[in-house]
Amino acid sequence: MTLATFLIIVFLLCHAAISLRNYHIFQLNSYKPDVQFSWLLRSPASAWSVYPRKAKKPMVCTPRMLRMFATHLVVLLAVMTIAFYFNAPCRVIFAAALALSAPLFPHLTRLLNAPIERAINRWYIEDAKRILNSNSRLRVIGVTGSYGKTSVKNFLQRILASKFNCLMTPESYNTTLGVVRTIRSSLRSAHDIFICEMGARNQGDIKEICDIVNPGLGVITSIGEQHLESFKSLSNIVKTKFELADALPRDGVLFLNADNESIQERLGDSSCRLPQTIVKWSMSEGRANGDESIYRAFDLSVSVKGSAFKVSFPDGEERVFETPLIGVPNVMNILAAITVADSLGVERTDIALGVSRLEPVPHRLQLLRNSSLPIIDDAYNSNPNGAAAALSALAMFDGYFKILVTPGMVELGEKQDELNGRFGAAAAEVCDFVILMGERQTKGILAGLRGAGYEARKIFVTESLSSAFEKINSIDAGARPKIVLLENDLPDNY
Repeated sequence: MTLATFLIIVFLLCHAAISLRNYHIFQLNSYKPDVQFSWLLRSPASAWSVYPRKAKKPMVCTPRMLRMFATHLVVLLAVMTIAFYFNAPCRVIFAAALALSAPLFPHLTRLLNAPIERAINRWYIEDAKRILNSNSRLRVIGVTGSYGKTSVKNFLQRILASKFNCLMTPESYNTTLGVVRTIRSSLRSAHDIFICEMGARNQGDIKEICDIVNPGLGVITSIGEQHLESFKSLSNIVKTKFELADALPRDGVLFLNADNESIQERLGDSSCRLPQTIVKWSMSEGRANGDESIYRAFDLSVSVKGSAFKVSFPDGEERVFETPLIGVPNVMNILAAITVADSLGVERTDIALGVSRLEPVPHRLQLLRNSSLPIIDDAYNSNPNGAAAALSALAMFDGYFKILVTPGMVELGEKQDELNGRFGAAAAEVCDFVILMGERQTKGILAGLRGAGYEARKIFVTESLSSAFEKINSIDAGARPKIVLLENDLPDNY
């Protein structure tokens, strides 16, 4: 084998490994070119790295991804065919150029495949509409929000199951094509209700889903500063979430979190299009005064066994509910599900039974009790409101030595360091010890801790979760039992 041939093989292998890494990130970024370019600019070293041996969320070889691979191979073969008309040194240069340009190939194949993808997507969408229209008695409930939507969707499906045959979008299938795939693969004529989670990273995303499913009921769980890199402002987030309200028919029903300031402000906007019926839930006593449409939870108590709370219904009845889940965010999400289920006529006894049997959504304030060290797993969280709520859940464990493990929050744009700083300052008030995952990413939290006068000996910075737990095991907590909050887990594109 000549040196030129050896170098060509090496460069082509590098091209393949780097391309695979970038296709994986492109999939994680929902095939959004602007989001992918932001990742390239933010993490140039990662863009030219090879595919990790064990990704947190492995790449899925979907039909779309396979089509991109096929186009990639055609382009690669065409380039190398041209290269072989030149001499050996030129072929090496061609191969080296392919290795260096590998991060751009997902964009190239996306552009080349765009007409085919548009045609395929149109067919899928029209087929989903046909399936929906064939079930005239089906009721569609749209669920959206900056946080809480997946939990509310899961809780609602569990509680409604006592009266209705429900289908919900699985896991995080909350994009347009994820919803379409659920409809085409799982919706049957026997279903009474379709609970459709609606996610968004850009304005118009929720409207696009609503134009397909035509919801008659809508649930907005909360609105806060999340995905600011793509939305740019909280105002744009509010408008996007209320695309669900805009899509509801005049005789539809809109369910809202009365404790969320952004939602309340939007309701006062005269340009906001709303259905005739609005039903709210709240955990604030002041919100319920004079408003007969509010379901209110109060008298919350938390232990390692779960939570107990009371609910006052609009008709004046009060009931006690118990759940194995913990924390104000979980109770708030359960209350949202109670509100919708009661409005749909589910017996309150059945609602209480459903609440008592709820299982936590994985990595969302999930209390892990399978060892002597209780762990609050909130690893799926990455927004300021959710992080603050997780700290409040941790604070409720009186008598425990409270340890926070976090890599910080991401996708917060220019406000990322500021908001992480606030999180650090809040953690200083609650936590006995803080472990930061990654020195670069957690600078904002560290600044917030120091600004709050938190002692340096109570802070540990590490790059791995294994070393974090080694540190936890070595901490002397005295007579107090330890409890750990795992707040956020950065995805592979960070």
